[in-house]
Amino acid sequence: MNQSQIIDGSKAKFSNVVSHFTEDLKKIRTGRAHPSQLDSVIVVAYGTQMPLNQLATITTPEAQLLQVSPFDPTNLSIISDTIRNNPSLGMNPSDDGRIIRIPIPPLTTERRQEIVKQLKEKIENALISCRGIRHETLDSLKEMKNDKQISEDDLTRSTKQVEDLMAKTKNEIEAIAKIKEQEIMTI
Repeated sequence: MNQSQIIDGSKAKFSNVVSHFTEDLKKIRTGRAHPSQLDSVIVVAYGTQMPLNQLATITTPEAQLLQVSPFDPTNLSIISDTIRNNPSLGMNPSDDGRIIRIPIPPLTTERRQEIVKQLKEKIENALISCRGIRHETLDSLKEMKNDKQISEDDLTRSTKQVEDLMAKTKNEIEAIAKIKEQEIMTI
């Protein structure tokens, strides 16, 4: 493996951290209804566990309301019970025999601050992953230098590239997090 392959590999790992971080943030509630809030719901239907989005259409007709329309009306009560009994969601669905409506209560200021703390933990976890990638990449480059596969100048140049990638990724994560924090704190 040469140094450009190592740097390209670390670039891919850094972008994976950013995409994972972005996906993680979608799970954080902002006080507005969003279909992805129900992505983690697994319903036991037809004798097997299935993701909710395979059993129903999830829409947001209003900012504070989720609407679940089952493809098969016989699954209505199962879906409703599964959502109601999921403590991590804290939602209370109601159904009219055709669709399930889930009101999203507005967040209190205290709850918003707790969510921002969760956000900061996710930021720190993403940055820890980035530092691990940087450390691993720099170790590989130093090993190549020790094996005399690259020169001291190549090591210095490659180290600067890795540090630039790290800084760029960190800025990207912080920018994404800042937008999410504003979204959370907006009433």
